[in-house]
Amino acid sequence: MVGRIPVMDVSPLLDQGRLPAKATLGEPFPVRATVFREGHDQLGAEVVATGPDGVPRAPVRMTELAPGTDRYQAWVRPDAEGAWTFQVQAWSDPLGTWLHDAPIKIRAGVDVELMFTEGRLLLERVLDEHPGRLPAPEVAVLRGALDAAQDVTRPIEARLAALTSPELTEILRDHPLRELLSVEGPFPAYADRPRALFGSWYELFPRSEGAVADPRTGQLRSGTFGTAAKRLPAVAAMGFDVVYLPPIHPIGEVNRKGPNNTLDPAPGDPGSPWAIGSAAGGHDAIHPDLGTFADFDAFVAEANRLGLEVALDLALQAAPDHPWVSTHPEWFTTRADGTIAYAENPPKKYQDIYPINFDNDPDGIAAEVLRVVRVWMSHGVRIFRVDNPHTKPLAFWQWLLAEVRASDPDVLFLSEAFTRPAMMHGLGSVGFHQSYTYFTWRTEKDEIEDYLAEVSHASDHLMRPNFFVNTPDILHGFLQYGGPAAFKIRAVLAAMGSPSWGVYAGYELCEHVAVRPGSEEYLDSEKYQLRPRDWAAAEAEGRSLAPYLTRLNEIRRAHPALQLLRNLTVQATDDDHVLCFAKTAAGLDTVADARYSTGETPGAGVATAGRAGPARDEQALLETSEVTDTVIVVLNLDPHGARETIVRLDLDALGLPAANSFVVHDELSGADWTWGAENYVRLDPFVEPAHILTVRGPR
Repeated sequence: MVGRIPVMDVSPLLDQGRLPAKATLGEPFPVRATVFREGHDQLGAEVVATGPDGVPRAPVRMTELAPGTDRYQAWVRPDAEGAWTFQVQAWSDPLGTWLHDAPIKIRAGVDVELMFTEGRLLLERVLDEHPGRLPAPEVAVLRGALDAAQDVTRPIEARLAALTSPELTEILRDHPLRELLSVEGPFPAYADRPRALFGSWYELFPRSEGAVADPRTGQLRSGTFGTAAKRLPAVAAMGFDVVYLPPIHPIGEVNRKGPNNTLDPAPGDPGSPWAIGSAAGGHDAIHPDLGTFADFDAFVAEANRLGLEVALDLALQAAPDHPWVSTHPEWFTTRADGTIAYAENPPKKYQDIYPINFDNDPDGIAAEVLRVVRVWMSHGVRIFRVDNPHTKPLAFWQWLLAEVRASDPDVLFLSEAFTRPAMMHGLGSVGFHQSYTYFTWRTEKDEIEDYLAEVSHASDHLMRPNFFVNTPDILHGFLQYGGPAAFKIRAVLAAMGSPSWGVYAGYELCEHVAVRPGSEEYLDSEKYQLRPRDWAAAEAEGRSLAPYLTRLNEIRRAHPALQLLRNLTVQATDDDHVLCFAKTAAGLDTVADARYSTGETPGAGVATAGRAGPARDEQALLETSEVTDTVIVVLNLDPHGARETIVRLDLDALGLPAANSFVVHDELSGADWTWGAENYVRLDPFVEPAHILTVRGPR
């Protein structure tokens, strides 16, 4: 039923409000609604959010996005993790109507004293509705206006000025008279811990770290959790927050793949970690070459000591000799000839992997997967990277993620689903906290601009992006042929464009050779063989981008604007190979896409409240979210040549004064420049492909 003051087309809503919209502790999210009424009287609208404690937070006044559109917006910042709801409340605004009509009528000599009388009555109502609760300065302003309304000895313009002063208008906005109140909602949102939004990921294969050649046979011997732990200080020193491990379970012997995905492995070839299961165990076991559960626990403890979280791969598939194949053959698809179907993604064939058929025994499979997940949770894993979730039923993921959230809401799941948008969005909607994206394949300026706007403003309520620059499966042609500059370009774009980004080990060494022309598979892929690297030699010889990645992560940690998703605005440049975007952290009323800018002072319209005892990263986000922080990124997308252009900034969208120049500091070079609305830029990728500029203040 439509309310007396209609409120329609509320967002963010998932599945018509049946699923919670995505939110994060400390990150403001926009609530929008179309609000209108009959006639010419004014209206007001606000958002009332209720936290997990069941306590409604202070209302946040909504503002019209553009005059005459009837589309209103407010930003709400969750101050606690857990399940939230929000309502949109709209009302007839007699104060707003009087403030609109009175100057017109009084200056035209129409109903002058009647208008002053009506104004007086409204002011008296404001005082009566807040007896003893208004601050003394506000009471003084209200009583001064009351005196002016009744004092016929004063000039009319003086009386009107007192009743329309900015001070009084602000008080009346903060204490509206709500008539014909209409409520739409409540609608659900869920605020996760900050790591669901912000973090730098580093993927490594434990078996490659510390792998050494057998002095007798010359064959490489697998690294262990103990040797892999020696790599963790370097990962932490680069500023990464999450170390992600591919599957660490026993690897199947049957149909094992050899180097470069060949079908004829030699004795001792380790096989693919994603071909899970053998006589040594399945998803709840550890590969004997890596060590024991005690060794894994020590690895996790060392990572945590260094400030790293451990993310573990969850790949729901089985090698032909996985224990499930013999104990639960009904969990797989049997073909007409009696054989079990192996995985295929034509033309690719994965003879070493059996996909699970969720339709034969869905309850049994679900119970087993939940058991496996809880095994690893009990060993300190609080993040899971899920392999190919789009090949499993969406309803299964909704159930599994809800079960885990109910008991352990801090556990996060990253969806690795390079598939159709509907499925990617569906996975995010049912509970996946983060998602791999199409970022890897967006290399041209126009498609990058469109994609940054999409993930920041169109799909932000249902899918948080994680921009991985490479994976063991994906070596894009841009990296294959772009040289070290290409690796810098993509790292800057990922690290600055998304609050979560990731690299797969070897990126800092600019590994770029594909198995064959036109392929995105690495030559000598680490998926099929051990690949030890001499990190120290690379750094000593100046062949490593580790210092560059370290600097990017330092910049991300130092600037709250880069820790948020919904605050990105694309800026204009005159060159098709030079990209510019900006992020601002304040109250965020002027930080949305420029198309949605309210023009309000940064900091207005954001609801938050105190919270006892947050974790370190949560406290930092809550504290820094009040700081005005603007970062402007200018990036040459051409790794082969210098580009020069004019950067044209939308200063209003950035909350910067249009008439003034300001100082920017380049976080990469250390240089300072004076900038304004239009700025000349030249970027040589062989020197530095990017400016990462922070606004220092007016010139």
